[in-house]
Amino acid sequence: MIDALNLYELEKLAKEKLSQSAYGYYFSGAWDEVTLRENLTAFERIKIHYRVLVDVSRRDMSTTLFGHRISMPILIAPTAFHKLAHPDGELATVRAAGKAGTIMVLSSLSTSLVEDVVRAASGPVWFQLYINKDRGFTRDLVARVGAAGCQALMLTVDTPEWGRRERDVRNNFHLPAGLSAVNLLPSHERGEALGQSGAGMGQAFAWMLDASVTWKDVEWLRSLTTLPVVLKGICRADDAKRAVESGASGIVVSNHGGRQMDTAPATIEVLPRCADAVGGRVPILMDGGVRRGLHVLKAVALGATAVQVGRPVLWGMAAGGQAGVEIALGMLRQEFDLAMALAGCTNLKTITRDLVTG
Repeated sequence: MIDALNLYELEKLAKEKLSQSAYGYYFSGAWDEVTLRENLTAFERIKIHYRVLVDVSRRDMSTTLFGHRISMPILIAPTAFHKLAHPDGELATVRAAGKAGTIMVLSSLSTSLVEDVVRAASGPVWFQLYINKDRGFTRDLVARVGAAGCQALMLTVDTPEWGRRERDVRNNFHLPAGLSAVNLLPSHERGEALGQSGAGMGQAFAWMLDASVTWKDVEWLRSLTTLPVVLKGICRADDAKRAVESGASGIVVSNHGGRQMDTAPATIEVLPRCADAVGGRVPILMDGGVRRGLHVLKAVALGATAVQVGRPVLWGMAAGGQAGVEIALGMLRQEFDLAMALAGCTNLKTITRDLVTG
């Protein structure tokens, strides 16, 4: 039994079960972790000016992304190495996503094969990727995930180099024997040690990044696939606008969970400017610090089509595998439903910007 009333308590349970190294990897932010903290506290500064005497006896929190109806505007964000938290790993996560009626975005750094994850899914699976120095490898990976049945690509654009996460360096973080980033194996030999040595992500996975990537590479990626391409890591309104102009099918306002550029603004703070720049032309997702249904309400009010949650899913996984992930998603669903009722909102279209200030 998982005895937790909210995601903060679920994290405490997860911390008790995880090794210091694994918890540090999941929790950590870059440098002094200022942005990591700001992602959480910025939500507290936003006030809700709720409506009264609205018939909210029936509420609909569903939405549509790229033709797929999902039950709530909450997706599972791409996060690495789920088998660090539980042996069932990403297969348990995707099954929980299906039961919740939402989308799982599978990380490039998954410890389960993309083909196995899609087979275990009962709902849409998207795939997160980086453009590799070896463009042939990236081309092959895009073809592979498309053939596996993934229904969108999410390109992370805020990582020309790995951010410095000092908890990982201090803990000498590496994957234990038997675990690997199995979707990034260009050869059997590399797979033997992929992620199992080094101090932190920078040493173990530097080979998979390319600091020369530009907007032209977004156009190149689009030329490889008919799948929607969503850009993750947008922090500025001008970049949001340029993403649309480059042909992106959507954007994710994100600072990588505070794990890349420290002292970057909280994502909820820059979300309204990015939404205004996009002007409704493509869906806008947002992640970073979402821990309450109230946070989902505030994000939607400020222009998000939906939010993504990462660490809370990992806390659920560590606390109880698939059941734990279902509990984490269920907490957010119930809290968001209640927040809609208390704010006087019957569906997502009624969650408008005038509901919030701050």
